[in-house]
Amino acid sequence: MGTLRSILKHPDDFYPLLKLKIAARNAEKQIPPELHWAFCYTMLHKVSRSFALVIQQLGTDLRNAVCIFYLVLRALDTVEDDTSIATDVKVPILIAFHRHIYDRDWHFSCGTKEYKVLMDQIHHVSTAFLELGKNYQEAIEDITKRMGAGMAKFICKEVETIDDYDEYCHYVAGLVGLGLSKLFHASGSEDLASDSLSNSMGLFLQKTNIIRDYLEDINEIPKSRMFWPREIWSKYVNKLEDLKYEENSVKAVQCLNDMVTNALMHAEDSLIYMAALRDSSIFRFCAIPQIMAIGTLALCYNNIEVFRGVVKMRRGLTAKVIDRTKTMADVYGAFFDFASVLESKVDKNDPNATKTLSRLVAIQKSCRESGLLSKSRKSFIVKNENGYGSFMIVMLVIMVSIIFAYLSANHHNN
Repeated sequence: MGTLRSILKHPDDFYPLLKLKIAARNAEKQIPPELHWAFCYTMLHKVSRSFALVIQQLGTDLRNAVCIFYLVLRALDTVEDDTSIATDVKVPILIAFHRHIYDRDWHFSCGTKEYKVLMDQIHHVSTAFLELGKNYQEAIEDITKRMGAGMAKFICKEVETIDDYDEYCHYVAGLVGLGLSKLFHASGSEDLASDSLSNSMGLFLQKTNIIRDYLEDINEIPKSRMFWPREIWSKYVNKLEDLKYEENSVKAVQCLNDMVTNALMHAEDSLIYMAALRDSSIFRFCAIPQIMAIGTLALCYNNIEVFRGVVKMRRGLTAKVIDRTKTMADVYGAFFDFASVLESKVDKNDPNATKTLSRLVAIQKSCRESGLLSKSRKSFIVKNENGYGSFMIVMLVIMVSIIFAYLSANHHNN
């Protein structure tokens, strides 16, 4: 019912949502028959449906390598995330994880729900990993080793300074960017991107997630997870958890805006990285999450709801991003649009207003100077989506009924 209400409010979302639904069905039908590969791709759909969709369009060898890379790091992340595991048990596992991926007999029970299933049956991932080309295996092992060591370091270390924050984000996400660049290069499709640009791609996504997930992390049981750097939050409150209390709302939003401003520093590197990509499937694979990141930052900025519940882009807007992201011109358009939304939300009295506006102006300038910013493009920001009237609503209901009947008949025939 919530989805229908959202579509009636944003009718322009309907067609992209329909295409996304069909794409998801088709992706699920393409799961390989071999038991270990079937497990890997089924698990990929469970732990990250949106990632599973963008990965599906990659060439077979690269798709398999990226799938296994993602699942290995997701398993490593599951160990790190499980706050019930004692430190003296967790740290050795994180450090040795790159060796465990070669061992079909190794497993470690932790996590919950689908993540527990992944850890209990990780031998399927190891079996698939051992079938990858040697160059893919070496890239995955190297990044897993470096990430495991970095995670182990921060199990025993608080994120105090902004340098700590950048270092932590490098270990858990910047290295993912480096690893993906290595896989793209190993496939023969791309030149090897610089470490600094690859790192920025990962940091832009990770910092967005850390901002968005404040409440979930701070309420983690049995122990809070705290990734916002003390150097930032201590300017506003005495303890990080104080940001979630209503009496601190003004300071909380100022701190949030400070965090968003910090994340924006990686946007221009992200644009440079994507502009250099040649393969269209790799480009879409990289571009869609980056657009989602700046869209999420635009949604979170100056938004007290980050401290009250879940803040994320509506499904219809996500579907539009997936549907419309085909060229670098689309990326520049999206970054320009969301930077403009952010700019419109900046309060001149915010302590970081000048710095925030400076970073947004720089992003907009990069988009303009590309020469690819078309005035006739479809904007992600539609101001009067409610003006379609009752005729559109009636047509929408009719179309939904027809599509539903078609999909149901097709399902029974299969």
